[in-house]
Amino acid sequence: MTHILAIDQGTTSSRAILFDRDLKIVATEQQEFTQHYPDSGWVEHAPEDLWRTVEETCRAVMETAGLSARDVAAIGITNQRETTLVWDRETGEPVHRAIVWQDRRTAAFCREMKDHEPMVTERTGLLMDPYFSGTKLRWILENVEGARAKAEAGRLLFGTVDSYLIWKMTGGTRHVTDATNAARTMLYNIHEGQWDVEVCTLLDVPMEMLPEVLDCAADFGTTDLLGGETPILGVAGDQQAATVGQACFGKGMLKSTYGTGCFALLNTGDTPVASTHRLLGTIAYQLDGKPTYALEGSIFIAGAVVQWLRDGLGIIGKASDTQPLAEKADPQQRLYLVPAFTGLGAPHWDPEARGAIYGLTRGSGPAEFARAALESVGYQTRDLLEAMKADVGDLGETVLRVDGGMSASDWAMQFLSDVLGAPVDRPEVLETTALGAAWLAGMQAGVYPDQDGFAKMWALERRFEPKMASEERDARYAGWRDAVGRTLTR
Repeated sequence: MTHILAIDQGTTSSRAILFDRDLKIVATEQQEFTQHYPDSGWVEHAPEDLWRTVEETCRAVMETAGLSARDVAAIGITNQRETTLVWDRETGEPVHRAIVWQDRRTAAFCREMKDHEPMVTERTGLLMDPYFSGTKLRWILENVEGARAKAEAGRLLFGTVDSYLIWKMTGGTRHVTDATNAARTMLYNIHEGQWDVEVCTLLDVPMEMLPEVLDCAADFGTTDLLGGETPILGVAGDQQAATVGQACFGKGMLKSTYGTGCFALLNTGDTPVASTHRLLGTIAYQLDGKPTYALEGSIFIAGAVVQWLRDGLGIIGKASDTQPLAEKADPQQRLYLVPAFTGLGAPHWDPEARGAIYGLTRGSGPAEFARAALESVGYQTRDLLEAMKADVGDLGETVLRVDGGMSASDWAMQFLSDVLGAPVDRPEVLETTALGAAWLAGMQAGVYPDQDGFAKMWALERRFEPKMASEERDARYAGWRDAVGRTLTR
């Protein structure tokens, strides 16, 4: 058994990726699924779509590779975080669609609970924001008929996507999650390593609903999904899996993933940092019972702004069209696109903010819109980096390791380096999220090397060095700060 199967269940699609003994990709299968928007700021997924696409891509990738269950040593899972599911313990039926991490329906409740935020932040590292699972879970219990009574009677289970998938894969025999996903629920005490009684009481969440929390590399159960008994040995939320896949094992190492959103994680070692600049304290990974912590900045809209150009405005046919358009943009025009389609994340945390464009002229067209969209990702990343520096002090010579779909754009990565004034390293393997999940499972199975051995395998594809003059960099960033200030609602 020399292969590892990584399941990457994301916000817009599910993927199954097979890795060989040398951590090289053998085959990939992907399926998109429907996004549901039942109200302004609401985002939902049908749980059956999540399970169906995982099931079908796993079987398809095995067929593509010509492999069977006996060829796979273990399965690793990485998933969209914070997305919330509740299902019946006896029937397995979900009581509601999955409420997606982007969903803002609990914004009013979070405002009402602001007085409790210091206690919640101290214990969980998170802010009182709709982003996290806790208030989504409470909403389901309060708004789905009969859900509260069933939950209090022990009939309902809660889980993030990883937990739901494992429950399905193991035939309902395992209700588990890992420390990184638990740390994103706003219900988990990241210092004590357990569900927090006081926070659960505050949100009126019955603790019997919550899954058992394991290390990122552990025995999560076995599945016959591939046609034979295969162990599930690795689990991590997508951004933590990318941190692992980028081999950011050293304190001070920094990675940023550009997918639907953008998520920057700074390894802070064995000590959590209490942010005073609206960043999140979280668990980067947990091995052998020992958590390694991180500061995280979460941006809700990164690659999704390119999807908006394609699907909303229709000015591009595919994502790669943005680069040639941006290169043709009028250099005399300075457009700022603030992509607050579902509010603004770190370091602003304004769920009521909505997208805006500043600096429009009669000559503004598709090229200028494309450039502003790509630049918005760079500016938002600098917002995060500035907050990190304010929290932990001098980061020394900052090098940002990047991954995710948008990192393939040379233009976007060069602008990112320019606006940060720091090198940006793009690895040979951009599938770092799946790679991290595969390594966790493969290391646990004895197929892959330990942390030091894996870190030595990390390979640079290209380094982007800043070329922009510091005066221009600061002037452009000042314009961005002004645009954001005009967009904020508080």
